[in-house]
Amino acid sequence: MEERQTLKKTLKPHWVWAIALGSAIGWGAFVQPTTWMADAGPLGVIIGFSIGALLMMLIAVSYGFLIKSFPVSGGEFAYAYISLGRTHAFISGWFLALGYICIVALNASAFALMIKFVFPAVIENLHLYTIAGWDVYGMEIIIASAALGIFGYFNTKGTGLSGQIQFIFACVMVVGVIALTFMVGGQPGAGLSNIHPSFPTNTTAFAAIISIVAIAPWAYVGFDAVPQAAEEFDFPAKKAFTLIILALLFAAILYSLMIIATSMTGPWQDLVAENHIWGTGFAIQDVVGTMGLIILVTALTMGVFTGLNGFILATSRLLFAMSRAKILPSAFSRLHPKHETPYIAVIFTVVVSMLAPWFGREALTWVVDMSSIGVSIAYLYTCFTAFKLFKWSKDKDFIPSKHEVSPFKKTYSGIGVIASLIFICLLLIPGSPAFLGIESRIALGLWILLGIIFYFAKRKEFNRIPKEELNYLILGDKEIKPKRDE
Repeated sequence: MEERQTLKKTLKPHWVWAIALGSAIGWGAFVQPTTWMADAGPLGVIIGFSIGALLMMLIAVSYGFLIKSFPVSGGEFAYAYISLGRTHAFISGWFLALGYICIVALNASAFALMIKFVFPAVIENLHLYTIAGWDVYGMEIIIASAALGIFGYFNTKGTGLSGQIQFIFACVMVVGVIALTFMVGGQPGAGLSNIHPSFPTNTTAFAAIISIVAIAPWAYVGFDAVPQAAEEFDFPAKKAFTLIILALLFAAILYSLMIIATSMTGPWQDLVAENHIWGTGFAIQDVVGTMGLIILVTALTMGVFTGLNGFILATSRLLFAMSRAKILPSAFSRLHPKHETPYIAVIFTVVVSMLAPWFGREALTWVVDMSSIGVSIAYLYTCFTAFKLFKWSKDKDFIPSKHEVSPFKKTYSGIGVIASLIFICLLLIPGSPAFLGIESRIALGLWILLGIIFYFAKRKEFNRIPKEELNYLILGDKEIKPKRDE
């Protein structure tokens, strides 16, 4: 049995909190408020995201337990292996890896979009072509690629550097959003009175709220970056649960504050009807002036940068873990000779993400929309695994190193399973307020087809690995017998 590659333990608790928060709060909190309000109204969005955060916290109970019990890179990939075996581990890892890469790419394109709004003359150079109504410019591609390259470099240097940067950026983002909300609220003509009506007039309050709850897996995706980095904690893994809960709480507050700040600027229905390329940016600049726009752009930049940094880290660690288990080529688990980071996995993530801006933002959005399915599937595997490992009582199958007696946590993990299934159904059942568009469904179908082809190409080789060896490669020294594969 060959030696198992491991990563250095360098991540501090406040860095991990920043990774979870910064990954959950990306471009969407600053770019999408008018889009969300058009569907659900200000109060509908706030209630929807609050319910979503509570559901994510229930799911986080399962994450906290599994991170504490199995502090290894790979997260959901490892958890699916524990409960359902190698085939399901591949499914979980496949959906999550591509979902993460999509989000990395979208954050990079969001940075270029912000530059386009603030300095349109810079971006609107070197027009190349139009895809799905979106003009693709050479400068847009250059800027997005540069951002990817910079954060790829930070991640090859190690989590010490990327963790410090993440914490600083996350703090600046939090301060910026709070300052912006108070600045808007203090302007003449602005205020909470502009938030009425609370819901759109063309739909019910329930449908409005559900349409936002359905995107919670996408809105809060990022807290699940924590288990990907668990192998690198320099603190007890049991602290991870508290850090995740704090990150989700801060994320819910920041989402709500951005909705409040945007809707306080003036009658929100008029703002939505004007259909600006960046409604929040226009509204803030119109009411607060240049200083308000500078603060908003700074907060957005921090959100995008923390998203880029966090998801490059999460994606590379997931690829590293899958490679270590011999599902992916061995190059992905190769460590940098000096920094001891999975640098090939980092480079691959960055290079693949650099392809995205060439296809235009609208085409990329279709792919990212369906990535919510991948995230929800990962949540489902995690909660199901925790449900199996939590026990109602000490029965004859109880193993102290494997199980924990906790009826409450078992109940929470069961609710997490149900919530994950509901998220999946809301996205896939026709007639649902969150039903995926035809383009996203086509992208999802191609994603699944590609996974099936890859799996069957690797199946014989993967299944030849003895169970004991695979257990060692994925879980390290943990003496737990995962479910026997069929």
